[in-house]
Amino acid sequence: MAVWQEAPIYDRLVTERGDVPAQVRREAEQTLRGLEQVIRLGVAPAGMYPQQAQPFPPGP
Repeated sequence: MAVWQEAPIYDRLVTERGDVPAQVRREAEQTLRGLEQVIRLGVAPAGMYPQQAQPFPPGP
């Protein structure tokens, strides 16, 4: 058990604000899975821009 979970203030904050560390952890894990998919397949998941196949053409 983590030290902050033993503190009564932590329990009160979780009750008032939600378990922010757990929410952040879930978002980070979801982002990591999405990035792994992009790296592995070279395909962007829904909501992300696909990688460009070619660099930008030279300017005028």
